[in-house]
Amino acid sequence: MPHSPLPDWLDVLIVGGGAAGLYSALCIPESLRVGLITKDTLSLSASDWAQGGIAAAISPDDSPRLHIQDTLKAGAGLCELEAVQLLVENASQCVKSLVEMGVAFDRHEGNLALTLEAAHSRRRVLHAADTTGRAMVSTLQGQVLHRPNIHVFSQAFVLDLWMEEGHCRGVSLLYEGAIVGLKAGAVVLATGGGGQVFAQTTNPDLSTGDGVAMAWRAGAQIRDVEFFQFHPTALTKPGAPRFLISEAVRGEGAHLVDDQGDRFAFEYHSAGELAPRDVVSRAIFNHLQRTTADPSTAHVWLDLRPIPPDTIRRRFPNIIQVCQTYGVDVFQEPIPVAPAAHYWMGGITTDTLSRTTLPDLYAVGETASTGVHGANRLASNSLLECLVFGAQLRDIADRHLAHSPQQEPIQNPKSKIQDLEGWQEQFAQIAEWRQALPRLMWQSAGICREQQVLEPAITQVEQWREVFAALPISRSLLEQLKTDPGRSIQVQHPEASQLRLWSETRNLLDVAYLILKSAALRTESRGGHYRSDYPQTDPAWQVHTLVEGHAWYRSAVVQTDPESESSN
Repeated sequence: MPHSPLPDWLDVLIVGGGAAGLYSALCIPESLRVGLITKDTLSLSASDWAQGGIAAAISPDDSPRLHIQDTLKAGAGLCELEAVQLLVENASQCVKSLVEMGVAFDRHEGNLALTLEAAHSRRRVLHAADTTGRAMVSTLQGQVLHRPNIHVFSQAFVLDLWMEEGHCRGVSLLYEGAIVGLKAGAVVLATGGGGQVFAQTTNPDLSTGDGVAMAWRAGAQIRDVEFFQFHPTALTKPGAPRFLISEAVRGEGAHLVDDQGDRFAFEYHSAGELAPRDVVSRAIFNHLQRTTADPSTAHVWLDLRPIPPDTIRRRFPNIIQVCQTYGVDVFQEPIPVAPAAHYWMGGITTDTLSRTTLPDLYAVGETASTGVHGANRLASNSLLECLVFGAQLRDIADRHLAHSPQQEPIQNPKSKIQDLEGWQEQFAQIAEWRQALPRLMWQSAGICREQQVLEPAITQVEQWREVFAALPISRSLLEQLKTDPGRSIQVQHPEASQLRLWSETRNLLDVAYLILKSAALRTESRGGHYRSDYPQTDPAWQVHTLVEGHAWYRSAVVQTDPESESSN
């Protein structure tokens, strides 16, 4: 796709080209001029990798009440009831919208096929084989590219938010060999998660927590970032990526076994393989701690052979293909698997209209903390969240844009990056941090955490952040971004190829700092946050951890509706 020239002004600027960004763009009125910035190509996002599906209570034996109940139970006391109700009650309409757009969900006897996933009490997950995200994103992409009011800017990397008098007025971004400013009436962050902060993750390389880091630096409130979901079953084989083996496989009957063939998960939870993800991940972690010499590199096995072969071929063709690529025949042998960082429950605090705490700044999808996931996301609620909360932008013109001040065209006076002497050595140091940080985070803030490991990790990350900010290249860039975000800074190769590394490392250092400090603050175990020194859930901690600037504090006690949690 050829690059589009940057305009002087957009009504709405969306940062991120996954499901959240694409659907948000389609829901915004066509009378508004919308820009969609993608970090890489339009087709590359974590949504594109999503296998499981979209949860919706559309079966005759299901109900929104049951879906709400399951979501609240998985969220371990930290879901916001109003947000969960909004999510569930709008699910069927969003599914209808996707079907009308042409998303080819699987069918059974003419009806939408539904499967069971962990912690759901009914079969309510719609899917397109085992590539639901890809089917959904490709359809949304086609719709976006045919909308004349939506302008896509590919391979554009946002460095920071452009703030004026407390309002978000646009972004500073790296685009076509220059750092430039782009103004907008409102900015929507749909940048996805931050799994790359951990050494083992199912997330693509671009998932570096950019939205959370930028919003935090701009002064937005950040919530519950200690809650990170570790998917229990990622392909674990030398030379292979940490490819996610969907829990839909276990929902269809696959067994989780150890080297002796024992279904050990039942030792840790009565639901065995179908327990909530955090429980299964810790079961694997603890089992490997007890039974192997080097649990950091060990794995267990996911055996698909209890599933009828025809079902495997129909439901999981992509898993079959990827496993075959790395020498695993799922029909003849089990798949080696171990946990990996998968989904971030916390993020930028938003309300039910997808507004952050900063005027004219919105957030949608994994980068947002809407309150629907609580301490542990229920399977297949994530793609649904992208749709429901993206649709909340349909009235964005009425809420904010009519009151936005008139904007002057950006002059973009040109300059060059200063203080580039010795840049090769600086980027070599940055590359070292980019490799070392995820290993530190995996060891200190991974599946199991404790104070005596968290504290030195915090000290180390604080030191790295200070040295990073003191680099000449950092001082030069940060000063120019701070004093004149509208200035066009010319960047030449090879510097241009390194600035994304600089910015992603900056974001990852900020994200690591936020996660570590929040994990140290929460002295209990709940959902995706497990403290081996505080293994019990503490009712006094049924609160959100909130961050603004360098201040950490607790919310009021989170209230859930007892009737929603009772059985029918």
